[in-house]
Order: sequence, then C-alpha cells, then structure tokens
Amino acid sequence: MKSKMWFLFVGIFCMPCLVWGSIPDHNASGPVLLGDPFIMLFEGKYYAYGTFAENGIQVLVSEDLKEWEIADVKDGLALRKEDVWGDRWFWAPEVYAVGERFYMYYTAEEQICVAVADSPLGPFRQEGEQPMLTGEKSIDNTLFIDEDGKAYLFFDRFNDGLNIWGAELNEDLQSLRKETMYPCIHVSQEWEQVWPRVNEGAFVIRHKGTYYMTYSANSYESPYYGIGFATAENIKGPWVKYADNPLLQQTAGMVGIGHSALFTDKEGKLRIVFHAHWSAEEIHPRTMHIGYVRFVSQKEGPDKMVIEGPFTDAIYKR
Repeated sequence: MKSKMWFLFVGIFCMPCLVWGSIPDHNASGPVLLGDPFIMLFEGKYYAYGTFAENGIQVLVSEDLKEWEIADVKDGLALRKEDVWGDRWFWAPEVYAVGERFYMYYTAEEQICVAVADSPLGPFRQEGEQPMLTGEKSIDNTLFIDEDGKAYLFFDRFNDGLNIWGAELNEDLQSLRKETMYPCIHVSQEWEQVWPRVNEGAFVIRHKGTYYMTYSANSYESPYYGIGFATAENIKGPWVKYADNPLLQQTAGMVGIGHSALFTDKEGKLRIVFHAHWSAEEIHPRTMHIGYVRFVSQKEGPDKMVIEGPFTDAIYKR
C-alpha cells in the first residue's frame, strides 16, 4: 500500500507542468499563455520560453516585454519532440547563450534534459537523445555558471516530496557529475505546507558574493503557490531560507503565483518572470507576468531580496 500511495503522491507533484493545448494563432490578442516562463535578452531582443505546447517548446519574441509575437519558425517551436528524447510533457525550459551556442535545459517525461542550437529560435536538438539523470524522475533544471567558470545544475528530485538538489556539470554543459550531487532545500517553512510537499523551480544568482536561490512552494494548483528565496555563502550550501518568506503570493489580484526566473532587461534592471492562474476560479491556462527585483541592506546577514511592481501582464501582439 505504501508503494502505491507513493506513486500516486509523485503523480500529484508532476501536475504543475501539464500543458494546456495547441499553440494560439499568431494574430491572437490577450494574455501570453505560458506556464513556467523564462526570458532571455539577446542582441536587443527578448525571447520567452515556457510550458504550453504538447509537442515541444514554444518561443516568443518581444522588443518591450509587453507585446509578444510567436516566433516565425516551424509551428512556433524552438524545440520539437522529433529532435529530442521523449514524446510528451515538455516543461519548464530555460535557454542560455554560452560561447557561440545556446543551451536549453528543460523537462521531458519527468526527466531533466538539455538540447543545443545555434540560434535562440532553435531548432534545439539533443546530442545523444537521453535524459541527463537516468534511473529516477527529476524536473525543473536550471543552469548557474559561477565567476570561476564552473557550471552547476539545480533541479528537483522526487524524494521526501519534491526538493531541490544541485550538481556540478562537465565542461560540455550537457552531462552531470553524478558523484557531486548534493541537497539544497526542502519543505521546511509553515507557508510551504498548504499542500503537498513541494520546493521546486529553482533559479540561482550571485549578489555581493552571496548566492541567492529563488524557488516556489505548494502545489501549482493551490492559490497559495508562491515564491521564496534562500541564500548561501558557498554554492554547495548550507542554504538558509529567508525567515519572512514568501516574497510573492496572492499579489496584485493574481493567485497561483510561481515558477519564476530572473533576467536583466535592456536598462540593466533585474527583473523576474513568473506565471499565475488564469483567474481566482480557474487554473488553466496559466499566464505570464513580469516584475522587478531589488535588494535591501540588512543590519545583519545578506541583503534581502524584494519582488515588486509595477507588474507587466504580457500580451500577444495584435
């Protein structure tokens, strides 16, 4: 019975990344429909990726972060399932420009994966069609390259609920050094214990020599899905959660706020992108929103991270 209940429990955790449907028309208006969104600024343009399409990863383009167009590529997809391992559940993509190549870290069939392209529009393909971590389920992988050039991957493992681990990457940025895997954070604060046991969607930056990890807690289905942060003096921890988490939860009329990523805009300001529920009554389709991030000095300890508005509601360009 315990075994059966555990697999049921694991299935619940995976639900935050379910897709909504087919890609909307290029001439559609209204809010951008992306869950688990990520934004990259490259050569003066913003590129957005997220969970939505059933057969790959969609890419949108914007000049101003407000109006977005589905990219003029085949089916609007930067990554197509025929080019990679896996047949379904393409979730939570993040894209990074490293050297002359672009690396997309994403989830397929509840396995963390990476694909490579020569353009932010793709096509992204795997070099060896397989997950990065075999033998167990894992989701929500994010890349962090430290000042010394060493690369790390942070991701969710399905043990004691969903919790966040880290590992060193090899120089190819496509394979894990499994022997270096280490735990970072797990459910530990009262606000995180609405339902079920979830710490997910990590994103890591460095500020004044301190490492900051944003993450989301509670089920994505809950209106109390929210965003918190933890800090560490060493990339391998210990990671200490901010005592007054969450930073963002049920804010500005939005509910189900979470799975965020950070980026720097054209003005050099630190921004955050996240999704929210369609409405207070309906979860799907999730919508993409963008805010600001700043740091506040404290009498003791590291600076406090603050997420604030005005919040931009991303819309499709007419």
